[in-house]
Amino acid sequence: MEKVVTFGEIMLRLAPQEFLRFSQANSFDVIYGGGESNVAVSLANYGVPVEFITRLPENDLGKCAMMEMRKRGVKTDNIVWGGERLGIYFLETGAVSRGSKVVYDRANSAMSEIKPGMVDWEKVFDGATWFHWTGITPAISQSAADACLEAVIIASEMGLTVSTDLNYRAKLWKYCDNKKREGIMEKLTAHCDIVLGNEEDAEMHFGIKPEGISVQTEGHNVKAEAFLSVCQQMMKKFPKAKKVITTLRGSISASHNSWAGVLYDGKKMLETRQYQITHIVDRVGGGDSFMGGLIYGLLKYPEDDQNALDFAVAASCLKHTIKGDANLVTVSEVEKLMGGDASGRVSR
Repeated sequence: MEKVVTFGEIMLRLAPQEFLRFSQANSFDVIYGGGESNVAVSLANYGVPVEFITRLPENDLGKCAMMEMRKRGVKTDNIVWGGERLGIYFLETGAVSRGSKVVYDRANSAMSEIKPGMVDWEKVFDGATWFHWTGITPAISQSAADACLEAVIIASEMGLTVSTDLNYRAKLWKYCDNKKREGIMEKLTAHCDIVLGNEEDAEMHFGIKPEGISVQTEGHNVKAEAFLSVCQQMMKKFPKAKKVITTLRGSISASHNSWAGVLYDGKKMLETRQYQITHIVDRVGGGDSFMGGLIYGLLKYPEDDQNALDFAVAASCLKHTIKGDANLVTVSEVEKLMGGDASGRVSR
């Protein structure tokens, strides 16, 4: 497999231990992670050469974030150094009927101040076949959106497969109104070959809704057929897209979710089995683990979209059992679950 490149912000995650509320915490667990860095870690675990591009402050925290990537086998040679601070997010992990909560502290982070021209994309993309970005990067600042647009244009011109996870984050889009946000995301997504997004992403970014279903009221019983119209509308809006993928998360509670996925290639819709994740350890990074599994699957099984989709869902199902942002599983563990072994028996 040839090199994959991901681009985005890695942050310091601070979380009270176990299921404590912020008001109960006397200490915080430290983890480094972010949407695109999580995808990079997944790919490195699967043996795919991968490089993560970001901008980090040249201080101890920035260097710790870089070392976390290197520790996981992710290439970091072309990280841009500069700025004053690393972005932070605080996570309060929910349970049962109490949802998780995220508080961002990432204003004026090093990555939010990245600008076009800071990354030598022709050098970065040399030898690469795939570029991945998410909707989080353009959400943090106009300059980050501009840098992301520069990257997708060059990647597209150089013939790389370009993928995105639309990842709408209401708490981040603060610098522009809804109309401008839609315009930014349309320009970026127009260059993509592979588009991943759930029903909220499609609606909030592009006004595209599933027909005949309210995900909020029917979220425990989500049907794949309801999203066929979303996929069709997305492909009509973005003709370069070869595949549109949607994750299907049924939220019975904060601790129990159902999990599946669908893929539409313009002709047929593929669907996975539905997993019941009954004791969630950490759902943060679930979508990133799906994307990492999907990229691996599409590279490994270029003629078998069903196998690629099944791999992505099984990989992300396992991620829900792992503390932290990144999915620290192997190909053999994913394939074991794909084969129907969900016993969790001790491997001796």
